[in-house]
Amino acid sequence: MSVVVIGVNHRTSPLRVLERVAVGVGAMPKALHALSSKDNIREAVVLSTCNRTEVYAVTEKFHAAYDDIAEFFCELGGLRSDELHQHLYSQHDEAAVRHLFEVACGLDSAVIGENEILGQVRDAWSLAQASGASRTTLNLLFRHALETGKRARSETGISRSTTSISFAAVEMARELLGTLAYRKVLIVGAGTMGEGVAMALTMNSTTEVTVINRTESRGRNLAERLGASMWPMSGLRDALLDTDVVVTCVGSGSFILDRDLVEPIMSGRSGRTLLVVDIAVPRDVEETVGTIAGVELRNLDDLRDWVKSGVETREGEASKVSAIVAEEVERYGLEATARHAAPLIAALHAAAEKVRIAEVERHARRLAELSPEQAEAVVALTRGITAKLLHEPSVRLKESAGTPQGERLADALRDLFDLH
Repeated sequence: MSVVVIGVNHRTSPLRVLERVAVGVGAMPKALHALSSKDNIREAVVLSTCNRTEVYAVTEKFHAAYDDIAEFFCELGGLRSDELHQHLYSQHDEAAVRHLFEVACGLDSAVIGENEILGQVRDAWSLAQASGASRTTLNLLFRHALETGKRARSETGISRSTTSISFAAVEMARELLGTLAYRKVLIVGAGTMGEGVAMALTMNSTTEVTVINRTESRGRNLAERLGASMWPMSGLRDALLDTDVVVTCVGSGSFILDRDLVEPIMSGRSGRTLLVVDIAVPRDVEETVGTIAGVELRNLDDLRDWVKSGVETREGEASKVSAIVAEEVERYGLEATARHAAPLIAALHAAAEKVRIAEVERHARRLAELSPEQAEAVVALTRGITAKLLHEPSVRLKESAGTPQGERLADALRDLFDLH
């Protein structure tokens, strides 16, 4: 069995492809079922964020699984294979493990060290578990990934400063406008991203923040917690007339702002520039909005270019995290290979226990002459002898699992004890 990862991310794919293969929470059970139904996929987890959509899978045949997953992506995004394949990347076994650990640590994010990804990895795994798509192998892998991500953040400074897409969006807006002091900022979307934007904005008490959300109760809850104003979605047009910055983070698959909505609004703003920052996948803002006079439109592609300038400041911490990843990949490998030996060890102990019980039963008449305490002592003695005899072979088998020597020992045990 091999662990593979196949996907597209912010480095390999433009936003127009990323948004087509994004999988929302509501669509995740169907996606996991589609993958698990493939002949060559034993287990699967789908990680879909604004930076990536990746499939982690357990398979016996890498190339066949690659074809199955590529087909899944094509069906998901309505893409032809020639449109997709140039953007796909793949890794298997140790390289796939290392990739996931780097993702969990924030090393593979557009904003190096971002905090949001660790929770996204956890949520992706939880959804796969709930759907029955993640079992023994991927459960072990993702547990180690989360442990690695936590180590990176507790033992290094990788997550200091601007550490999320939400915070980076606010920093980019501040740089573009010179300041956000006494500016009016409208946040459309009250999910995790919207909350991150709101929290970053409330660090400046002179910024006036307004939240709009389709579910008014959720928008009101966020606004009340952070001391912001709240408008219903029906008030979007009026809110746009009197704001300096709009940050959209809904990602519903339909445009929140399009040319027909924004163009007449701009004519009523008396020449005031409107900065629109769209950090949603799929995009919330129609691309032609950026061509309207007075509108400055930025999306995730622009944001990723902007954050590249800050990468150098984290290079030292990134090297520390890479060392942690290397340690954790080795630790995972040892545990995974030890687990491969477990069924054979269990079979060996079961065979020995069968012999022990048969011998005790063969001498049952003689043991019946003993007191209950004496009979129990004899049974305990036989168990102890069996355990001691099997201890060293079991340890050797675990320690050498995954090596040529381990394979030879395993074959010898199967032959000697007829373990098939």
